[in-house]
Amino acid sequence: MTDLNLPILDLSRLDAGPEAAAQFRDDLRAATHDVGFFYLTGTGVTPELEGRLHQAARDFFALPEADKLAIENVNSPHFRGYTRIGGERTQGKVDWREQIDIGPERDAVSDPEAPDFSRLIGPNLWPAAQPELRDVVSEWHDHLSGVARKLLRAWALSLGAPENYFDEHFGEPSTLIKIVRYPGKEDPTPQQGVGAHKDSGVLTLLWVEPGKGGLQVEREDGDTGERHWVDAPPVPGAFVVNIGELLEYATQGYLIATKHRVISPTYPDDRISVPFFFNPALDKRLPLIELPAELAAQARGVTQDPANPIHALYGENALKSRLRAHPDVAAIHHADLVAARAASA
Repeated sequence: MTDLNLPILDLSRLDAGPEAAAQFRDDLRAATHDVGFFYLTGTGVTPELEGRLHQAARDFFALPEADKLAIENVNSPHFRGYTRIGGERTQGKVDWREQIDIGPERDAVSDPEAPDFSRLIGPNLWPAAQPELRDVVSEWHDHLSGVARKLLRAWALSLGAPENYFDEHFGEPSTLIKIVRYPGKEDPTPQQGVGAHKDSGVLTLLWVEPGKGGLQVEREDGDTGERHWVDAPPVPGAFVVNIGELLEYATQGYLIATKHRVISPTYPDDRISVPFFFNPALDKRLPLIELPAELAAQARGVTQDPANPIHALYGENALKSRLRAHPDVAAIHHADLVAARAASA
């Protein structure tokens, strides 16, 4: 561990010979068993690509309000497009941020017999005033998809599974890119940029604007067992990586999905971040990994939270999260799903 409160792993060690690769896999397993979070360097993402993404994000949020609202997510049954400040909720409380959500570019599903989660499939909403955004996001998506696959193969081997375990069970991955801006708050008390939560999928790669803090991760004190928040400031050239609920489920709690949150910056400062979520196809279930005996003995079981059930079928987990986070979109486009879930609660 370092003074940064999270481990730092170098992905390039996987290509530095068998001994270095084996050590990386051990470190990867330990980081996500103990913490669920780590910094990742050596991804091959160039400063030039980071710079173009950062500039594209700044240019988007600088657009006139009318241009952003033209692609507001209330116009998308698929939860795509722009979310205005205050338009998203975590644990029922308003998040102080604005963002654009971008997923796989697909046609909407018209089959009335399709499962509920198929409503998440559809086209993105792109700003007409900024056509270059699509190109840089596509390049970012393709590079990080390769990083994610490389990590998942390393995880599989480290857990005693075949290297292609996740490749076999992912199908066509469900990805989501959020380009987020956290405006500064004048109130000196900590504000909810995004509230404490666990990610609903498998893997998140987070890019944070250099020099901008605010991300906090929940850690357990090894002596007292008490949980507390620690800062996870950005590290130059590194992504912050965390696992989601499905990887905790697949390992029956040997790997842990960890709560995290973002505290708003103080006005006039603001903060850009870009999380990339890499998950299975909506119709895929992650079967339980048969862990080696020494690892299985350390599995803690899946977190039981009646307010946040973990579904093995990824589409159900993803839909749960989207309906909860965007109640305005849910009310406009999916009132039947909201009513059905309320009736069964």
